[in-house]
Order: sequence, then structure tokens, then C-alpha cells
Amino acid sequence: MRTRRQRLAAVALTACVLLAGCTGGATTAGDAAGPDRSIEVTADGEASGAPDRATVLVAVESTGPDARAVRDELAAADDALRTALFDRGLTEDDVRTERYDVRQRRAREPSTGRDDPPYVGTHVYALALDDVDAVGDVIDVAIRAGADRVERVQFGLTAARETAVRERALTDAMDGARGQADVLASHANLTITGVHTVSTTNVRTTPYRGTGLEAEAAGGSGGPTTGVEPGDVDVSVTVRVVFAAEPT
Repeated sequence: MRTRRQRLAAVALTACVLLAGCTGGATTAGDAAGPDRSIEVTADGEASGAPDRATVLVAVESTGPDARAVRDELAAADDALRTALFDRGLTEDDVRTERYDVRQRRAREPSTGRDDPPYVGTHVYALALDDVDAVGDVIDVAIRAGADRVERVQFGLTAARETAVRERALTDAMDGARGQADVLASHANLTITGVHTVSTTNVRTTPYRGTGLEAEAAGGSGGPTTGVEPGDVDVSVTVRVVFAAEPT
């Protein structure tokens, strides 16, 4: 008949055997699978596309002895400008106010040397165009209708074309990422077997902008027409890719 001490020793021995068996099995399985291997890279991609929309910023200025006189003059100019643009084919949705202000001149502002009126007002319009070839003609119409200057011309992409250009930029970035990963793998005695994760950052669309266009560029009603040559719109992206790899 076993004593109490002998029974406790037998239980302890059985527990040790079970634990040893479980630990040994886990270690063997881990050794067979080996550690996970991966190569992480980031790469930039770029693509360009011809613009298919444009925004023209034109400004009307007015001066006067008081704020009411300036406001009234800007209102009259607004009627004349909108009428001319609508006759050209633009709609109300194509013509919006970008900035409007009426203010009193400050003493520190530069003077023309003449008796400058104390109040000045500015009305800046943003003209949206789907036909980029019509930019020069619309500028001429605006100048003849009373616009005093052209502040900026910006060429961009519609949503559909921007999506297509972005896809080319992403393809360029992924090709660059795979090229980097292949080089790193070759120096580490690894072979790329797949992709763990992919993410994108810094997706940027850079419109083409033309500035410094003066009102005199239109040359008046009998002068030469304004020529504006659009440039390509650039789209750039950055991708982060974690590639799966195994020993060669």
C-alpha cells in the first residue's frame, strides 16, 4: 500500500512528463515553420495629364469718395460683366465671387501722387470653364466688359481624368516598390513571395497655374486676342508596401 508521500511523488512525476511533452511539441512546430520574413519599402510615383478644366480669376476695382459710391460702381460693373459672360456661354454656376471688399485706404498705402479717393473696392470673380481652349477668349470678353486685371489662370482635371492619372501614378509607385524589394531581397538571400500590406500616403494633385496676366493683354476690343497655353497637371503618390519573403 502506497504512503501519502509516494502518491504525491507519482502525481508530480506525471505532471512533469505532460508539461515536457507540450513544451517540446510547441518548440518543434515553431522550428519547422521558421520566423516570418518581410521586406518593407516606400516608393514615390508620378503621372501627368492634359487638363480638361480651367478656373480664371478676374478682378474689378473701383474707387470713390465713400463706401456707398464704391459699392454702386462695383454693382454696375457686376451687371455688365455677368451679361457679357453669359452672352459668351457661361452660366450662373460658372461665375462665382471669389472675394469682395470695400475699404478705406490706409495712410501707409503707397500713393500715386495724385489726390487719391479715400475708398477702394475689389470684386474678384472665379470663372469655371470646361473648355480649356476658351480661356483666352473668356479673358478678352471679361476685360472688354470692365474687368481691370486677371489675377490667375489655373488648369486642373475633372474627377474622371484625375482618377485615371492617379492610377498611373500608383502603378509607377508600385513598380518602384517592387524594384526596391527585389534589390534588397537579392542581397539578403531572400525571394519575394507576395505582399503582406499596402498603404498610400501623400496623394497630391498639382494644378498648372499661370499668373501675372495683365488687363492690357487683351489689347482692347480691336487688339489681338489673349493666348494662354495650358500645361500638364501632375499627380504624385507615395506607397508603403510590406512584401512577404522566404529564403532563396
